[in-house]
Amino acid sequence: MQAFLIGLQFLTRICVVKQTVWTEEGFGKSVRYFPLVGAVLGCIYALVAWLATDLLPQFGVILPHHLLNVLFVAMPVILTGGIHCDGFMDTVDGIFSGRDRERMLEIMKDSCTGAFGVVAFVLLMLFQYGAVSDVPVEALPAALFVMPIISRMMMVFTITIYPYARKEGMGKAFSEYTNKRTLGVVFLYGLALVIPWGINALIAVLVSLLFTTCFCNFVTKKIGGVTGDVYGAVCTLCELLVMIAFTCKIPF
Repeated sequence: MQAFLIGLQFLTRICVVKQTVWTEEGFGKSVRYFPLVGAVLGCIYALVAWLATDLLPQFGVILPHHLLNVLFVAMPVILTGGIHCDGFMDTVDGIFSGRDRERMLEIMKDSCTGAFGVVAFVLLMLFQYGAVSDVPVEALPAALFVMPIISRMMMVFTITIYPYARKEGMGKAFSEYTNKRTLGVVFLYGLALVIPWGINALIAVLVSLLFTTCFCNFVTKKIGGVTGDVYGAVCTLCELLVMIAFTCKIPF
């Protein structure tokens, strides 16, 4: 339970019981609960979507479509404190800087965000807004529920399969306390949470897994592994892919 609460407090701005003392072991073991943290977020996102698009209209309250889409895009940023977005921007700044490996790692560690990272983040939010806008209204609660679960499953996949690029760092504890058995358990209960939501949810898992493999292979060739920033980049990009998957109309 403590490891779950550590993961919840680290990955979100939700604090059930404030954890003031984090051991490396507790921090590392929290990885196995990442999709459950995603499920907590997914419940919040789905509840807001259901209230705004289904319940309130039954009482004659119709909220502006575009403002609702902004809300759905903003919720993940607000409830996570932008931790994954920061990793995405740092990753873009470093990996696409055109420098050598050591300089890329330095850029990614720098607390200042470069112009490339800012532009990439703006584009990411625009694509996310477009994807949310194109998801059928009746499918929005399901899409928003599975989105944080699948994206965090991919984080666990990245942490487990790919080596950590730095000799030390916050993300190293994750990689040291995670193994393929943990990954198997995570995927079993993650799929159990996701598959009941239909074929689009399953497609989202497969597409996210394919993308994560290609992206992490690319990053590993560049810097010899992955970092905590890359974990965040994987999470944000997979969230976008999940929403895109739910825009597809499946004929069966």
